[in-house]
Amino acid sequence: MLNFFVKVAYALIGATLGAIFLPSLFELLSVNQLWLTNAYTSALIGAILFYLLSLVLTEPTVRSIKWLEERLMKAPVLDLLFGTVGMIIGLIVAFLLSFAVGAIQFPPITDILPVILSVLLGYLGFQFGFQKREELIQTFTRSGEKKKDGVQPPSESTASQKILDTSVIIDGRIADISETGFLEGELVIPQFVLTELQHIADSSDSLKRTKGRRGLDILKRIQDDRQTVITDEDFDDVSEVDMKLVRLAKKNGGVVVTNDFNLNKVCELHNVRVLNINDLANAVKPVVIPGEEMRVTVIKEGKEANQGVAYLDDGTMIVIENGKNQIGKTLTVAVTSVLQTSAGRMIFARPRDVKAKN
Repeated sequence: MLNFFVKVAYALIGATLGAIFLPSLFELLSVNQLWLTNAYTSALIGAILFYLLSLVLTEPTVRSIKWLEERLMKAPVLDLLFGTVGMIIGLIVAFLLSFAVGAIQFPPITDILPVILSVLLGYLGFQFGFQKREELIQTFTRSGEKKKDGVQPPSESTASQKILDTSVIIDGRIADISETGFLEGELVIPQFVLTELQHIADSSDSLKRTKGRRGLDILKRIQDDRQTVITDEDFDDVSEVDMKLVRLAKKNGGVVVTNDFNLNKVCELHNVRVLNINDLANAVKPVVIPGEEMRVTVIKEGKEANQGVAYLDDGTMIVIENGKNQIGKTLTVAVTSVLQTSAGRMIFARPRDVKAKN
């Protein structure tokens, strides 16, 4: 059915172009036959020529239409809305300019130039509305906030988008941080992150399934606490979720929120701002200095010979020298050194009454 409509469209376009241009062309070629210079005859000739052309071009045209349809279905509604508004404004400008063009008493220009202006300005208007949608939204939002509250809204750097990745949602601490009010700006959950989270929640592995469901519960908790945005914006040419997050943050000027050490490094390589929850957790942990003593319970054997492992209440691992034989016991240890990275903090200690070996 679509093929039929495409052929009819080609014929109608040919008839229109034939009625407009062929009489002038015949006059230019000094063709004196009245039946050829007649508009109806010219329209029929144009329709026939374009119908024959459609026999070759119908299949490529149908494929292009279907490709465009798929792109439109995947595009976010907000993008299409602003693009359409921009295109309408462009067409209105082209319509107004056509009156000025009509003053030119030269038929080829007055017939062709309005069409060119409509196509060009309509396209430019669509691109402007599509590419500048975020700036337009921020402009209208700030203007509305200023009129409503009578105060200056927060700057773009303060209220930038915070884009959450899968790991930080499953981790759950982001909900507590959000509730404290330390995390300003708009929280954005990309649909591709939500899809990955749903796949984890539907996993056959019980551990992954539990993590996925926990992540969905955390998202619901965040949504109940503050306004969040689920964006449908995606990048079909990229399969990795991490790279999609990086590109989304680059495009919208947002900040990636994560506790994934590798994603943290990738963001830094792409000059994308990143907030690492582990860095924040490490920053607010009590400072431990070498020589300080603490009471801990040895839980298990360490990786190296004669080592024991204990944990603080905040989950910090303590590696205890000569602690292998103290498993299950509570003892006082003295801190010897502290290793702190974006992946976490590790404390090295030895029992208070054990001297270091030379």
